[in-house]
Amino acid sequence: MERHFYSVEIGDVPQWCLDTPAPAAGGVLEDPWMFMEGKPVPDPGLLKTQPFHHGDPRTFNVANADRMPIADEQVAKVFRELAPDDVQLFPVEVEGASQQFYVVNATKCFRCVDEKNSREIQMYPPDGAVPERVGEYRSITGLRIDTSRVENAHVFRPMGWEVALIVSEEVKARIEHIGNTGVYFNRVTGPPEPR
Repeated sequence: MERHFYSVEIGDVPQWCLDTPAPAAGGVLEDPWMFMEGKPVPDPGLLKTQPFHHGDPRTFNVANADRMPIADEQVAKVFRELAPDDVQLFPVEVEGASQQFYVVNATKCFRCVDEKNSREIQMYPPDGAVPERVGEYRSITGLRIDTSRVENAHVFRPMGWEVALIVSEEVKARIEHIGNTGVYFNRVTGPPEPR
């Protein structure tokens, strides 16, 4: 049976915008991008954040430009039940919110970008402004993944394009059932999108 997967995208709905979480004890995270690398990270301890743009609180959204996934208790429960080996959940207090939230860290990363069936892939060129990234993905439009390379994972990031958080159809359906999300799910499996 073919498995279907979706990338988690920022929803075009009224919602709060959360700042990059920081340690509750003070200071800043040395590497806030660590939650985007698709690998386990050391427990950063209790984190805190606040909305830098107030709006409707959502059950699941992404913080700031780092696109750090942040889930409430209901959505965290979905990850715990369906993907316990694929994620770490770190408590984060959101200023002004009464419920508990969590940073969702995908701990798996697979070399699974389907270059043939993705609509458009641009690579960093040899004569470009970023020589240390030559040959890496610069942008991907209409991402497609090769499901034969993702083992039995329900949540992961594609190697080389870690900006994408990918979830299984089961995870997507359960989160959509909860509702009130600040994200939408974009299919990354199946036939390529028309060009």
